[in-house]
Amino acid sequence: MNNDKAILVIGAGDATGGAIARRFAREGYVACVTRRSADRLAPLVDQITSAGGRAHAFGSDARKEEEMVALFERIERDIAPIEVAVFNIGANVRFDITETTAQVYRKVWEMACFGGFLMGREAAKAMLPRERGTIIFTGATASLRGREGFAAFAGAKHALRALAQSMARELWPKGIHVAHTVIDGAIDTEFIRTQFPERYSLKDRQGILDPDSIAEAYWRIHCQPRDAWTHETELRPWLEAW
Repeated sequence: MNNDKAILVIGAGDATGGAIARRFAREGYVACVTRRSADRLAPLVDQITSAGGRAHAFGSDARKEEEMVALFERIERDIAPIEVAVFNIGANVRFDITETTAQVYRKVWEMACFGGFLMGREAAKAMLPRERGTIIFTGATASLRGREGFAAFAGAKHALRALAQSMARELWPKGIHVAHTVIDGAIDTEFIRTQFPERYSLKDRQGILDPDSIAEAYWRIHCQPRDAWTHETELRPWLEAW
């Protein structure tokens, strides 16, 4: 009997998403990772397989319903049951309100919220017959409060948080653990290193978020017993003002 389990990471970039995939792969999960270009996932797949894990890369657009439906069907049919689904698309952009075009606002909403809805719906369809599974949505400071220049991003992240809350209330009683994480602070990425060197200089003091530490928190959420589930977790460095 095949006891394989899969984790699906939508938005498996070079930092947080990749770290989450590697963390679960170390536990024996088949890592199914996506971004719009599958070729850009080759280094991540190599890292996982070199460490003895299993991984599959998919090129898909989370905003397109037909692609999300086909992705879940393919993984469930050809690879393994999806035990964990993580939505990790950021879409963090800054525009003054008078410079925020309708196209920008709509695109940010589609990427950071609508894609989360499509993933969450398809994950629920797959998990409900088994009465188990974990769905995690990655949020940000903008999930909790808006800020000048981030009307589009905050609007999308607020909506994603509301989606996660609604799904949790509907799916928890049916055995599906839905969680939302608020990532509050700079993450150790190339973008932060080059664009915000003063923030990156805090790395030696553990003053910015390590993607592997975020991934560990996601693993712990998934492992929580049903009598003590977390819905929302805030992760920030000890030096972060909040």
